[in-house]
Amino acid sequence: MSSAAHPAIRFCRSCGAPTAQALPDDGDTRERAICTSASCKTIHYQNPLNVVGTIPHLEGRVLLCKRNIEPRWGKWTLPAGFMELGETVQEGAARETMEEAGAQFEMEDLITVISVPKVSQVHMYFRARLTSDIFDPGHETLEARLFSRHDIPWDELAFQTVRATLERFFDDLDRQQRNTHHFSLS
Repeated sequence: MSSAAHPAIRFCRSCGAPTAQALPDDGDTRERAICTSASCKTIHYQNPLNVVGTIPHLEGRVLLCKRNIEPRWGKWTLPAGFMELGETVQEGAARETMEEAGAQFEMEDLITVISVPKVSQVHMYFRARLTSDIFDPGHETLEARLFSRHDIPWDELAFQTVRATLERFFDDLDRQQRNTHHFSLS
């Protein structure tokens, strides 16, 4: 992906001096934002963001949350969000599920790893077996509700990654399998 796809880091986070796009002297093969200060020379790396979440399920139904935030306010999604520093992917997915759905659940296995290079993100969803059908959604959620496959508001889903994860979940359920799916979406 070209550096034009990412907003340039214009000033050094360490000293505040301007940066310049250049190849580092350490053998790196990608241009990076490098501090122009002779006393600093910090190399700034830009890496993809990790989005973590769950597909909470109970007796063949899945829990979806109606978004109370932008982007995609009012659309349905799986509980997910950006991973925080200092947490594992499972901890982040569990935290997002608690924050957005107020669900009681047991974490299970990884179902999807989705690269989304267009927005420099990687989405990871885990299956989560619900232990209750009572939810207490947080401020980011208008409504949290269980849906059977045929009742899902497919045209009202917030993100392609959510649709792709739901499709693979139900396909695995039909086949009585528990696969981990790795793929990219543009």
